[in-house]
Amino acid sequence: MEHLLGAHTSISGGVETSVDRAQKLNFTAMQIFTKNNNRWQAKPLSEESITSFKDKLSKSGIKFVVSHDSYLINLCAKDEALLKKSRDAFVDELERCELLGIPHLNFHPGAHGGKGEDYGIKMIAESINLAHQKTKGFKVSSMLEATAGQGTNLGYKFEHLAGIIELVEEKERMTVCIDTAHVFAAGYNLKDKSDYNKVITDFDEIIGLDRLQCFHINDSKKELGSRVDRHEHIGDGFIGYEGFRNIMNDERLVRVPKILETPKGKEQLEDLDNLEKLKNLIED
Repeated sequence: MEHLLGAHTSISGGVETSVDRAQKLNFTAMQIFTKNNNRWQAKPLSEESITSFKDKLSKSGIKFVVSHDSYLINLCAKDEALLKKSRDAFVDELERCELLGIPHLNFHPGAHGGKGEDYGIKMIAESINLAHQKTKGFKVSSMLEATAGQGTNLGYKFEHLAGIIELVEEKERMTVCIDTAHVFAAGYNLKDKSDYNKVITDFDEIIGLDRLQCFHINDSKKELGSRVDRHEHIGDGFIGYEGFRNIMNDERLVRVPKILETPKGKEQLEDLDNLEKLKNLIED
């Protein structure tokens, strides 16, 4: 089985244009925003865009699509107005994914803002439960992303993600994404082979590899345990080729789509270079 590989892809000109871009670059997986990621409001998706996106996708070689939610959303915001705004926006993101047939909505769990980790975990789960109640019968999963743990951001320990899932009622709608730069900055060593194996084993024991449905495959500009979220091109950061060789040759992870979120220009040629680096690490 081949790895499903791709990158975050622009929706400039409409969500359907992302399929054209990804297809042109020979991606087999991609991530998109379904709206401007730095705004609360967005125009509803037109029937034309929805139909075009689905039609193009069905005729493409892209086997996996995930959407990333707005960076403004904080599902455990201590400010009540911001929390309500975040919860409403999260429901809207789920609805947009469902309309487009995108199976996963990836999101950072949230920042507790000084209210404490236990409070934050409880509020995130409550927010997800409310969203799921408003989207009964939806096929789209809520995909928790592991974070670097900057500031008061939750998700830098596998136990945080497990704790949230434990409090979610519709557990079958919960999936997880590992961002390699994030977990490395959080203190999970992917570079050393024995440490790497322990990281994956721990993830399986704490959360379960069956929930792992996506990798954000990024090198880290910052060192192990720095708790700073900065993405770097493959092989140019502190994870290095050693860490990505571990991932690309781990039989447990071949089925998990791997998506780049590394710096890029308009034509995304840097993505092609990074994907080639990853492919070259695969051993026969």
